[in-house]
Amino acid sequence: MFETGFHVFIKRAVVIGNGFAGAENQCIGLLRALGLSSRYSLHRVMRPRGAVNEWLHWLPVSVHKKVDNVIRKIYDDSRCILGKKVMPVLVENDGKNAGLLGVLEADANQIAKMARETFDRDGPLLVVASGRDTISVASSIRQLAPESVFVVQIQHPRLNLNRFDLVITPCHDYYPLTPEAQDQIPWFLRSWITPREPPDSNVVLTVGALHQADSAALRIAASLWHDELAPLLKPLLVVNIGGPTRNCQYGEDLAKQLTEMLRNVLWSCGSLRISFSRRTPEKVAKILMKEFSANPKVYIWDGRGSNPHMGHLAWADAFVITADSVSMLSEACSTGKPVYVVGAEQCTWKFAEFQKSLHERGVVRPFTGKEDISETWSYPPLNDSAEAASRVIEAAAKRGWITHA
Repeated sequence: MFETGFHVFIKRAVVIGNGFAGAENQCIGLLRALGLSSRYSLHRVMRPRGAVNEWLHWLPVSVHKKVDNVIRKIYDDSRCILGKKVMPVLVENDGKNAGLLGVLEADANQIAKMARETFDRDGPLLVVASGRDTISVASSIRQLAPESVFVVQIQHPRLNLNRFDLVITPCHDYYPLTPEAQDQIPWFLRSWITPREPPDSNVVLTVGALHQADSAALRIAASLWHDELAPLLKPLLVVNIGGPTRNCQYGEDLAKQLTEMLRNVLWSCGSLRISFSRRTPEKVAKILMKEFSANPKVYIWDGRGSNPHMGHLAWADAFVITADSVSMLSEACSTGKPVYVVGAEQCTWKFAEFQKSLHERGVVRPFTGKEDISETWSYPPLNDSAEAASRVIEAAAKRGWITHA
């Protein structure tokens, strides 16, 4: 196509989501970097929820739905064993784009049909998916409409990576497939997993997670939060607290340790702001609130009102972040500001590998409670979203397709 001077532009996208903000934000972050953040529709892989369904998430989505239908035929729908039926929903957009997004159930056949039938008029369709439940849908779309779509799978799909035009995954997520981690994979699965190092040409390795906190988004956030955050005394230290995960366990002990360390550095802070996530255990939150809620230097966001997260990224002078959250760390490390990590020693498996990579790059330091927050330091910021977008542009160009970025 380039040789004839005829170019086809990618002007639209479909996001295949799984209902988890951490996964869907990575898809939208990639689209922002490609200049397509206002040109996508969101389709979601929807599992039956509630009651017994919470024990069936290990099943493939298609099998899970069939099991749910069988159970519903045996039992009355009103019984508590069933949980909720799968229904399309409307979700409010995140504020970066006005209005409501209609979220439809992801149907590979319908999306592929739409891509084929509208190709001549609208050009190729970029499909971006993230999360285990989206793998079969995204790969099926590519199989059904190979000449009309460009499919990107974010996070490691584990099997048959050639089902996608591009796979974007953090190094620590690819790590279980390297020789050093083969003993962590059951022997009967090893022949089905592709332990290739280096990865194939259609695999893009990033340091952290993709996200939406690019420079344009932070400029907007700085303006929106100016009146509240600009007057605060400097330096402003922002503390983001996630929650324990299977591979990064912690509880009240770490909360007490963090409380003591924050108390020790408070003298060097002009202001301190603390935010909890939906995963933060109540006992952990209560320990910090009991210590700091009455301190005039400290503000604790209680989950009510507008989420100050983007404003904090824009206005903070330094961050303290719990090690469990790859997303929060990736966002903070893209600002170039000092990032201190607490609880990294609690991480295991691939999350320990992620912490190791951040330390080796000099983008984070362990939080000890002996820091002078007024003393700054710098590093080359992570730029994973933009770098991943450039690989998408490069790969699409080989097919004669041009993106907006």
